[in-house]
Amino acid sequence: MTDIRIKGLRARAVNVPLEYPVKTAVGTVATSPLVLIDLYTDADVVGTAYVFTYTPLALKPVQRMLEELAPVIEGQPLAPFHIDQLFQSKFRLIGNTGIVKIATAGIDMAIWDAKAKAAKLPLVELLGGVAKPLPSYDSHSMDGVELATQRAKRAAEQGYSAIKTKIGYATLAEDLEVVRSIRNAVGDDVQIMVDFNQSQTVPEAIRRGRALEQEGVAWIEEPTVQYDYKGHARVREALNVPIQMGENWFGPEEMSLALSVGACDLAMVDLMKIGGVTGWLRASALADDARTPLSSHIFQEFSAHVLAVSPTCHWLERMDMAGPVLEPLLKFKDGNAHFGDVPGAGIVWREKEVERYKV
Repeated sequence: MTDIRIKGLRARAVNVPLEYPVKTAVGTVATSPLVLIDLYTDADVVGTAYVFTYTPLALKPVQRMLEELAPVIEGQPLAPFHIDQLFQSKFRLIGNTGIVKIATAGIDMAIWDAKAKAAKLPLVELLGGVAKPLPSYDSHSMDGVELATQRAKRAAEQGYSAIKTKIGYATLAEDLEVVRSIRNAVGDDVQIMVDFNQSQTVPEAIRRGRALEQEGVAWIEEPTVQYDYKGHARVREALNVPIQMGENWFGPEEMSLALSVGACDLAMVDLMKIGGVTGWLRASALADDARTPLSSHIFQEFSAHVLAVSPTCHWLERMDMAGPVLEPLLKFKDGNAHFGDVPGAGIVWREKEVERYKV
């Protein structure tokens, strides 16, 4: 497949509705702003992927960055590690992070998808693994007691054995009320994870964490600002509940720094921010070396494939950010993700819906 060359790239910005707004202690994601990527090759194979920009303000800049990168990769072989090195060289002085990292990761994902399609294999098999059911948790927002309880009860009835809720309310009492209400609704056999979304100071994270560990939560995620690795280590040292972080690591280098200071017990990698499939493979090796359980952050379609070949595979996050514009090829049943034997990563656009939500 090294004789296959990249012909071009198309990037389309869409802003799609969410079933529930993603409310956090530091802000709300009301819609899902996505840039859809189609990577064309001279073998008539099209690689597809999408990136999530968190805010509509970043939609056009990311789309433009992708369009500016198209001539850089045109004529290059369909070789993700080669393209990764090309980007590393191109952006060494300005820094391969932020919008640059988002765009280059999206291209990396599309290249891997095209390679798998050219080989007529699911991505997981191209990576040397096998498609298998993956344990998944249902990921919820900062919903308030009533809605949080309703969503948790529905998830448990659908067979999920783990649920995540976002906390960081004005008071610890409110955090505890939500967690206890969910526990009463789902029983003792369902794990409850909590996510502070970086909202607490280190002392307050410790204070609230000590109360939450009495509730038997499965992990506390991003208790303080994500770049404060030493602060996370202080929280981790003070508590007897696992600390989870990683969705905001821009590249394996940041993951390596966090692990080196003992910032977390668990790692949650974002496929886009870590550097696409190529970046994930490096992150997976770091997690394996540190014997750190590795979970995914959003991008559930692609994440299922790379998580399945990760030695310390832990949980797949079910948070459907692109559902309205994708054919539902990834299935969730009895708390597991099933991604079948479709070539590539299983990204197929619903073109009518793409046109409907196009920006």
